[in-house]
Amino acid sequence: MSYGRPPPRIESMVSLKVDNLTYRTTPEDLHSVFERCGEVGDFYIPRDRFTRESKGFAFVRFYDKRDAEDALDAMDGRW
Repeated sequence: MSYGRPPPRIESMVSLKVDNLTYRTTPEDLHSVFERCGEVGDFYIPRDRFTRESKGFAFVRFYDKRDAEDALDAMDGRW
């Protein structure tokens, strides 16, 4: 997970946008869910500039396109 700096090999990663997250979602929460689909390279949860709360969405980056596609199929519509 990168906290303010890009992970290695970022140019070859595939990014998925994850919507409708609670404002308390952490990178660890995302990791426990998405690691089942493949090797996760990075998470990014945009935060409000003033309150530092999550904006309710995140980006999950996978090293392999097939893993990202598996995650998309497995997580689409999931709560």
